[in-house]
Amino acid sequence: MKHKTFPFFIPHYGCPHQCSFCEQHAISGQEAAVTPQEVADTLARAKEQCLLTSDMEVAFFGGSFTAIGEERVRAYLTAAFPFVEHGDCAGIRVSTRPDAVEPPMLSLLKEYGVKTIELGAQSMRDEVLLKNGRGHTAEEVRQASKRIREAGFSLGLQMMVGLYGDTCPEDAMYTARELCALSPDFVRIYPTVIVKGTMLASLYEAGAYVPMTLWTGVEVCADLLELFDAHGIPVIRLGLQDSASLIKTQIGGLYHPAFRELCESVLYRRRIEEALCGQPDGHYTVFVHPSCVSKAVGHAQCNKKEFETRGFFLKIKPDEQIPVYRVLVERSENFAVKKSGNSGV
Repeated sequence: MKHKTFPFFIPHYGCPHQCSFCEQHAISGQEAAVTPQEVADTLARAKEQCLLTSDMEVAFFGGSFTAIGEERVRAYLTAAFPFVEHGDCAGIRVSTRPDAVEPPMLSLLKEYGVKTIELGAQSMRDEVLLKNGRGHTAEEVRQASKRIREAGFSLGLQMMVGLYGDTCPEDAMYTARELCALSPDFVRIYPTVIVKGTMLASLYEAGAYVPMTLWTGVEVCADLLELFDAHGIPVIRLGLQDSASLIKTQIGGLYHPAFRELCESVLYRRRIEEALCGQPDGHYTVFVHPSCVSKAVGHAQCNKKEFETRGFFLKIKPDEQIPVYRVLVERSENFAVKKSGNSGV
């Protein structure tokens, strides 16, 4: 599934609660929300410069869009809708809370060309949602997802890994399985990063919250990639968008500027291990999708180096026929390989 957005951030707008982890200004790198007029002006310039394309969605991120009040919702959508009407973009995407998508609001969104709604589920355990100040329940996630689907919107779901009260790997897998049952069109996975000024930072500094280690989080998120891949659900983001403000304000948790690459390196290491199981030491060629060569090599070549310590010398080569997250491994002599297609994983 292609994922192209022209994003606007409205940090904290519409949020009736202060979640334990949330400091949207630091996370988005933007201090103030854009105004509707700024949205219209920016889109007009983007159209003139051919930066706005017909396969993009104009996206409103960072707040709870459907909770900002009908007047503000209409103002933002009115600013963006002419570009949908004229075919300059594919539609509008909004992110919001599970307890803010009642039928009248969904009708309003439909009227103004909204195609996609993303819900911040974060966890599907009520005790975790309560501890982190989310202000909604897991059942509200289920009901909101059902309403969005029935109204004809594309559904995206967001989850977090390593929240306060949710640092066991099985907790993340439980939430992911529950999200799979809701059949979203895509998901986002956000590892929990501790940001200065949040409740989570206070808990961390007091010793009441002990976050997952980075490498535990990486292994868990590799598991999640496998699970969602098995259900045919794209993960369109894994990790926070890096920004100068986030680098400056984060004080711990699952932060790494190349978090997704670490996770996908682990996933490819597992695939290659499966393919090499029972094989003798030696030289092998690993065929992967062209977009995944660096992932199979591993972050900082970690996979190639690891397999060399086990006596396996790998050459990673692209092959359009290999699906993403799959490998074809063949033994070779001095890497002079002729593909036979008998060792796929």
